[in-house]
Amino acid sequence: MVVEEFQSQGCSSCPPATANVNALAARPEVLALSYAVTYWDQLGWKDTFAAPAFTQRQWDYAHYAGRGNVATPQVIVNGRSAIVGGNRDELDQLLAKEGSPDGGPAITPGGGTVTIGLGKAPQPATVWLVRYDPTVQWVAIRAGENNGRKLPHRNVVRELVALGDWNGNAARFDLPAAKQAGLSSAVLVQIAKGGPIVAARRV
Repeated sequence: MVVEEFQSQGCSSCPPATANVNALAARPEVLALSYAVTYWDQLGWKDTFAAPAFTQRQWDYAHYAGRGNVATPQVIVNGRSAIVGGNRDELDQLLAKEGSPDGGPAITPGGGTVTIGLGKAPQPATVWLVRYDPTVQWVAIRAGENNGRKLPHRNVVRELVALGDWNGNAARFDLPAAKQAGLSSAVLVQIAKGGPIVAARRV
């Protein structure tokens, strides 16, 4: 199960959702990922983890689903269902409803590559490499809405790389070297760029 949070250190509504996603990161059946977006940076505090690629990923989800805007916090499960994420009961109910992606191709890592197996692809899918920091990072906020707070972040995404497309045939992709030491990696197979995630695996 893939749980992706879009948040900003400058957003006063984000800490409850971030706390929920941090807790989910401890569950082995959940791949919890935290993306820091850039559109809060001009409002008093520049997020220390934010990158335009992460903001674009949230917009890709919005465009695929027909939403005309983005906001934080937002939690998206398996690339399909989006909620605010601050209510733990609501989030747990969504996780129980979604379950893990099924029916997708096998993902097999090995020797600096990853192989995506045979499967059905209703549309061309994007193969993503996600690299994230599995440790808890405490950030002291010194301006903006969260000024004076020290906030914990876990599984913060540091790299998001589109390895290529998958169309149902088996395909192998090279895994580029990480730009930062100590990161964990996962591969996602996702319809289009903002559609459902049909397969995921830590590599």
